[in-house]
Amino acid sequence: MKVASFFFTLGLSALALAHPGHETRSNVKEVSAQSTWDSTIGKGVPALVEFFAPWCGHCKNLAPKYEQLADAFEHAKDKVIIAKVDADGEGKPLGQKYDVKGYPTLKWFDGDGNVAEDYEGGRELEDLVKFITDKTGVKSNLKPPPPSEVTSLTISNFDSVALDDTKDVLVTFTAPWCGHCKSLKPVYENVARYFKDEKNCIVANMDADAAYNKPVAQKYGVASYPTIKFFGKGEDNKEKPIAYNGGRSEQAFVDFLNEKCGTHRAIGGGLNDFAGRVPSLDELAQKFIDATTDVRTTILDEAASLGKDAKGYIRVMEKIVTKSNDYITKELKRLESILAKGTLGSQKLDEIKIKFNVLSAFVKRETPEKLSRAEDEL
Repeated sequence: MKVASFFFTLGLSALALAHPGHETRSNVKEVSAQSTWDSTIGKGVPALVEFFAPWCGHCKNLAPKYEQLADAFEHAKDKVIIAKVDADGEGKPLGQKYDVKGYPTLKWFDGDGNVAEDYEGGRELEDLVKFITDKTGVKSNLKPPPPSEVTSLTISNFDSVALDDTKDVLVTFTAPWCGHCKSLKPVYENVARYFKDEKNCIVANMDADAAYNKPVAQKYGVASYPTIKFFGKGEDNKEKPIAYNGGRSEQAFVDFLNEKCGTHRAIGGGLNDFAGRVPSLDELAQKFIDATTDVRTTILDEAASLGKDAKGYIRVMEKIVTKSNDYITKELKRLESILAKGTLGSQKLDEIKIKFNVLSAFVKRETPEKLSRAEDEL
């Protein structure tokens, strides 16, 4: 038995080592027991208390944010307490005492243990952090989020932005309490970041549930959240915006905006492989690579007559004439290395990506006839 006990204990130790996070330390103070409540609440430090039930779905959704809230104010435990009560278990008497009718219920207690306020604000981490800071003057240790690239619209600036004839504008009409809107927000923030250098392709949002914005929402038939509409360039498009009914992924939004705005953005914010490319000039590039030296001069003259879109192609042709075809391989490798490092500014990286794309048009392609012949030989 002693041997069995030894190996059982050893197994538990191994399990603990394999799962060191199994028992995690929490900065949320559990005050369900009356004795713990009495020794914690009303001892000179104000507290935000969550009354919860273990089976409550909304409580489970709030739990990770509430833990983050406590972590954010860990440095100020002498100034604010973040606590919770199992009001359907050991803490049921406390729930009854403080008139808890549903879960989760959050209440703000002053330093004397009196209910100073029922918390009725948002349940996102930033909402809770702001409430604590407003009440105590204590700042959280959370890093501020990066500045948003989403253009915020209100009734005062809606017409000057969304109805600007020179710009394509995608607008999400949302409400702060809307779950689908909250799920969409990080995706939409990323999309706005990817298009931040496209000055005529605007990613915008309006709080359509705010009383002062409702006339705009009503004008454009916003009946549910989020409602997404695209206001294209031109007066006719502004009068009849397109309802966006596509997917809610980053790729779906990027593809839609590229099509409507004539842009070439990729996930991550850079340009895709089509930026700077022109199909007719791609064909001319292949013709140039296959041509003899004397014919290449004629093709250069032909490209020069095709306007500004041909400038990048002409530059490559001139380099090949003076440096040979090896220039393509070496320059592609050099540009690819710069793009991979990503240390330059976004606009400079865009320029390099366009050069890379145009240069790629000169990589010799096998013709369908050659490919078919090669397959036959196999």
